[in-house]
Amino acid sequence: MTEMNRRHFLSRSAKTIVSFSTAASLMGAKKKPKADKANDRIVMAAIGLGGRGRDHARRFAQRDDAVLKYACDVDENERVGSFPKQIASLQKSPCQAVTDMRRIFEDKEVDAVCIATCDHWHALATIWACQAGKDVYVEKPPAICPWEGRKMIEAARKYGRIVQVGTQNRSAAYVQAAAQFIKEGGLGDIPLAKVYNLKSGGPFKCPADSEQPKGVDYDLYLGPAPKRAFNRGHFHDGWKNFWAYSEGDLGDDGIHQLDIARYILGDKPFPKSVNCSGGHIAFQDDREVPDTQVVTYEYDNLMLTYEMSEWAPYMIKIPPEVRDGDLFPYWPTCSTRIEVYGTKGLMYMGRHGGGWQVLVKPDGGMGEQKFGRQAHDEHRANFLDCVRSRKEPNAGIEIGHASALLVHLGNIGVRLGGRRLHFDGTSERFLGDEEANALLKRSYRTPYVIPEQV
Repeated sequence: MTEMNRRHFLSRSAKTIVSFSTAASLMGAKKKPKADKANDRIVMAAIGLGGRGRDHARRFAQRDDAVLKYACDVDENERVGSFPKQIASLQKSPCQAVTDMRRIFEDKEVDAVCIATCDHWHALATIWACQAGKDVYVEKPPAICPWEGRKMIEAARKYGRIVQVGTQNRSAAYVQAAAQFIKEGGLGDIPLAKVYNLKSGGPFKCPADSEQPKGVDYDLYLGPAPKRAFNRGHFHDGWKNFWAYSEGDLGDDGIHQLDIARYILGDKPFPKSVNCSGGHIAFQDDREVPDTQVVTYEYDNLMLTYEMSEWAPYMIKIPPEVRDGDLFPYWPTCSTRIEVYGTKGLMYMGRHGGGWQVLVKPDGGMGEQKFGRQAHDEHRANFLDCVRSRKEPNAGIEIGHASALLVHLGNIGVRLGGRRLHFDGTSERFLGDEEANALLKRSYRTPYVIPEQV
């Protein structure tokens, strides 16, 4: 993008942006993807080129039914670099480097985008994409507050867009089998389920502010977040430690296990109350988000709990040989497991593949069990299939919002000191607690504003 065009983008008022997006959407919402034609590939763009974004980009580029026209990141050196050339080599066609995602949204040839930016950009980028007539694969968490998640749903519905959230376990055969097993009564009644996200880690020390590196558009990186001087700790080296850009590890990793629990338990939408405690228990460091967190979600006839650590070296994520093999994890030290306590049996379940096993006897006797595989490729395939068919994907934005809401509620609880919060799922507001309701929405920095009417 030329400097003149970049200044033109950044100088737009919020009103101008909305007007442009609305006009684009009126055309885009009626647009059918080129892939409706049997031999055409879906034209895509990858926005955000960290580890997860690069993996998505490579995998989409290697498919026969998609092609990446753009690879986009605000960091031209560390993130963009030679990556577009790598993509071009994989797909045998050019891939352009872009630093400002709005150039992508103005390109009518682009059918869909994959958004893997820092979390604070997920909602606005998705809404802009929907307004411009693009379908969206957006990483989790889809939003970092309940209000903007609801706006994502409104944008997807208003402009007729497919929005898939990157909670890929919903496309995993073993997770689908577990849901069916429970639905058919395999565990009996279920009064209790437990979700774990117990991981290793160390203290976080934020560096001092420093000079902005060449090739980095830090203002564009901050986007909706408050303006501040450049700091590596608020950039690649630690953004997940601050509320301005993330929902902590509850939103980064825990959302996967919570989403699995919701799915296999029948997608209960909203708890009626939440109680969360935690904070800087293991480390008195520079992070804002907790290093230890315990949440209790209360539904009618079900208690769902979540436990998180960022300091336990003996807890391990499911290793590769288990993720992609006919093996089960060692459940006591499986850091990302789900336990479902039924009146007929106890189900242990893994997140990264790992399958599930049902304990039915006090002596450790096993009942039903199923090996598992990860479903990254299946989830991406489901998204592309839905871009063509216009059917709702496995992890559509309403499902993603409901799972992310558990993250938001837990974090609002811990930020308010752990008091019990009563929640109304119809209005998506807390009952009798305006201090909590004030955290349902965040402020936005012009021109990176999500409007009331998307």
